[in-house]
Amino acid sequence: MMLMIPKGYEQAAPGTVPDARAVKAMMKYNERLQQAGVLLALDGLHPPSMGARVSFPGGKPRVTDGPFAEAKEVLGGYWMIQVKSKEEAVEWASRCPASENEVIEIRQVQELSDFPADVQEAAAGFSELRS
Repeated sequence: MMLMIPKGYEQAAPGTVPDARAVKAMMKYNERLQQAGVLLALDGLHPPSMGARVSFPGGKPRVTDGPFAEAKEVLGGYWMIQVKSKEEAVEWASRCPASENEVIEIRQVQELSDFPADVQEAAAGFSELRS
């Protein structure tokens, strides 16, 4: 299972939405993912200027509302796809109608079976949390 994460939204103002032409192109891409049977989930995110970050300096939570001046990379959303390899995920990401400022990061989702037995035991109940 792979997560494709589009980045390039650092300067998006509150309430920014993509234009209809870009959305139409992205919908065609999303439909191709679905028709190929690889799309598991997808969502877009509001601009970071509308979000918040929680950090833990000294072990105590501190909330910072967006926008984030120090942000170098910001997530725009995600696609969760089920493919056989990183190479197949790269092929799908390469077909995305992204703009010049966007970058799509591909990350493999960790499965419980990726961990040694003691870590799997410490994570008992994890699967039930996801359902």
